[in-house]
Amino acid sequence: MAKKKPLPASQRNSLRTHRQIFTLNDEENKALDRYIAKYKVQNKSKFIRETLMVAIIRRFEEDHPTLFD
Repeated sequence: MAKKKPLPASQRNSLRTHRQIFTLNDEENKALDRYIAKYKVQNKSKFIRETLMVAIIRRFEEDHPTLFD
């Protein structure tokens, strides 16, 4: 099966144009670096982005309004 060519940046729907910057203390950074090394994470920003979004989506699913409480 042939590999698909990626779409040019101008045609993608999910361009990441909103930059978010956060800081870690020494212990948090050391823990993150150890995790990345241990589990051989190849893309640090992708890992952080996916981990953050999973936590956010999970919280939204837990807190959704219900008809009967």
